Amino acid sequence: MGDGSSIEWTEATWNPTTGCDRVSPGCDNCYALTLSKRLKAMGAEKYQTDGNPVTSGPGFGLALHHDSLTLPYRWKSPRTVFVNSMSDLFHARVPLGFVQQVFDVMADTPQHTYQVLTKRGRRLRRLANSLEWPANVWIGVSVEAEDQLPRVDDLRQVPASVRFLSCEPLLGPLPSLDLDGIGWVIVGGESGPRHRPLDEAWVLEIRDNCESADVPFFFKQWGGRTPKAGGRDLQGRVWDSTPSRLTSVS
Repeated sequence: MGDGSSIEWTEATWNPTTGCDRVSPGCDNCYALTLSKRLKAMGAEKYQTDGNPVTSGPGFGLALHHDSLTLPYRWKSPRTVFVNSMSDLFHARVPLGFVQQVFDVMADTPQHTYQVLTKRGRRLRRLANSLEWPANVWIGVSVEAEDQLPRVDDLRQVPASVRFLSCEPLLGPLPSLDLDGIGWVIVGGESGPRHRPLDEAWVLEIRDNCESADVPFFFKQWGGRTPKAGGRDLQGRVWDSTPSRLTSVS
């Protein structure tokens, strides 16, 4: 994992930690868990720590990688970087000191824009005052269903330059979604052999909410057996708005 990414809304990935534990229904068919099992079998060094079989799996145990902290310094040209595509930086077993080291690297490489996504909004909120928030760090929470909306309330209390939502895999409508203080919304359907269906009405409701609130809207995929199976068109067009790297959300 590193320079270059097939994820439509970023350009590179950086994994100073790997592994995680399932915390909500959006995790049920986790791509990273499945990929970690395969990487472990291939002998990949980062994926030799096994997790709890109930919440995690082979190669997906939480692991810190201090040697990966220097990777962004080796990227000479500016890029947008998804932090921990294979983990969650705000997992309970990631020490505050290590989270601070990751933030120090991000602050020290302002040529890059970092996108940090978590399902652990409560810990994010609790640690926020112990972290420095440089302008090139965007922070987001995953919101797959209405009962996960408290994560958005946690996110609103974090002093990031851009706060964003990843509604992927979207598992139901979000009629109560409040976009106050939110600077970007990504929506996508689930992929894989056990993918759950995505209703167009759910997507349109969020898109219309974004348009009313003047929030950039990015539709990543319909999903299906593979990520590309359903394509990206929504009502005849691709929706791929993103915040400016200089945009600041108050």
